Amino acid sequence: MKNPWTIEEKKLLSKLNSPKKIQEFLDGLTYNSHWKTGSPREVMKYKRAHCFDGALFAAAALRNLRYKPLIMDLRSFPNDDDHVLAVYRKNGKWGCVAKSNFTTLRSREPIYKSLRELVMSYFDFYFNSIGEKTLHEYSVPMNLERFDKYNWMTTDGDIDFIADYLDKVRHYEVMNAKTAKNMPKVSRDILKAGLLGSDPNGLFKVKV
Repeated sequence: MKNPWTIEEKKLLSKLNSPKKIQEFLDGLTYNSHWKTGSPREVMKYKRAHCFDGALFAAAALRNLRYKPLIMDLRSFPNDDDHVLAVYRKNGKWGCVAKSNFTTLRSREPIYKSLRELVMSYFDFYFNSIGEKTLHEYSVPMNLERFDKYNWMTTDGDIDFIADYLDKVRHYEVMNAKTAKNMPKVSRDILKAGLLGSDPNGLFKVKV
């Protein structure tokens, strides 16, 4: 694939020479509390991202490091947002990079033998703003190379079709509705830690 980046974009990406650096870049961005999903180019231009366009950016940056541009969906119950990760494999183990309004839903180091192991590391920390644990399902990883013909990394157009496609790929259950109903809420301290520094405008509007 022909390198699509401008000189300035190449300079920025060259500094993001590890998953840790990519995560630090995402952590420093303003949380995108708007619905519009920006391409990786727009993330760099406007310095803002939510979990989905953050994952797209991370996948593009990981691709620049010769990883496959893979994302996967963490699906929640209706009283919370879904979450998207950019996953990568290093030395046979899985890790990920992620943008989130919750401190507990960001990166994981590449120490997990399977994607399910990686996903389950999120379970106790995947909760809404009133402390309900909400992780329902996770998807198979999706290779974004299938969208190269749409210039997903650089377009200024609508790319929500990627989210629509991701929603339709195979998902595996983590917790069913009956179990969720009887699941205790997280402690006050964990909830406070998860919401540390969050943008209230970007939080899911929980029904109580």
